[in-house]
Amino acid sequence: MPVFRLGSEFVFPNPEQSDPSGLLAVGGDLSPERLLLAYSAGIFPWYSEGQPILWHSPDPRAVLAPDKLHVPRSLAKTLRRDRFEVRLDSAFDAVIQACADVPRPEADGTWITADMMRAYGELHRLGFAHSAEAWEDGRLVGGLYGVSLGSAFFGESMFSLRPDASKAAFVVLVRQLARWGFELIDCQMHTAHLERFGAVLWPRQRFLAALERCMQRETRRGAWRLDPAAVEPKETP
Repeated sequence: MPVFRLGSEFVFPNPEQSDPSGLLAVGGDLSPERLLLAYSAGIFPWYSEGQPILWHSPDPRAVLAPDKLHVPRSLAKTLRRDRFEVRLDSAFDAVIQACADVPRPEADGTWITADMMRAYGELHRLGFAHSAEAWEDGRLVGGLYGVSLGSAFFGESMFSLRPDASKAAFVVLVRQLARWGFELIDCQMHTAHLERFGAVLWPRQRFLAALERCMQRETRRGAWRLDPAAVEPKETP
């Protein structure tokens, strides 16, 4: 399969033309217009510092339906104990910076470049990118960020400074998305971590068909806030 080189026009090739690794195209820019077009077509940027912008559409695709969320018993207990305060969109820039800075055992370096941080920060200010944060004693200790279009949420990255912090933020976010009627969460690539929460692999064609339906729904733009019912009921002393 050829890898397409993007020009100045806001256009992408058919995702079905991706190579076996999921790589579809190279080049272009990270403008809001191009990023939103990419996500709406099932394409996302993923590259390292020093590389050109690389655009991917993997097959199969890791997907979580919000109403199929599975919460492990130990994590459910942590949520009931109210160990973390979970907020939405209260510290987006800090979350994406921490996602770039906090080392991961399975990763060497980060793909979240300075250009990526600026681009997603702009999407956040435009009301399309959102964060979920876990706070402990007034300190940000975990969280994640992603992009929202229609009834789809595209997860990008997460970090954790305390055990279960990012997991707590993720679970509360997914519960909130379910209450808002979101139909799918794009997890992009399979991991055992996401599989434990109920993520499954879909063939690209199934994912793109579902995504097309999601794009018919109105996008929930602007700052997000939690409904109280999205948070796990607390244990009584």
